[in-house]
Amino acid sequence: MKVAINKQHGGFGLSDKAFEKLLQLRGIEFESVESKYGGIDYYVKGYVGDDNYFISQYEHYSPRNDENLISVIEEFGVEANGFAASLKIVEIPDDVEWQIDEYDGWEWIAEKHRIWE
Repeated sequence: MKVAINKQHGGFGLSDKAFEKLLQLRGIEFESVESKYGGIDYYVKGYVGDDNYFISQYEHYSPRNDENLISVIEEFGVEANGFAASLKIVEIPDDVEWQIDEYDGWEWIAEKHRIWE
């Protein structure tokens, strides 16, 4: 199984070009506008400015083993990296129960286990 993670401090994120490709692969028609905070905001097509139709990038970064997300990162390579991101595809055995752990945005895949405190 392939899983996408971020390999530097900052956080997981796609470039605008890569995110737009991900939306296209998922069949989401969208419009983009310059954000008042810098960068680009995305809305469902026909609803620019309506917060009920705002497309949050973070909601589309999961699950991290999603075939569309993986294909975009593989297709774009380093051009898939968003701000403060260095994306990497890691292959793990299909039968592993996994989770993504992180420190300050730097991520790794860990096998799930139980913890008591």
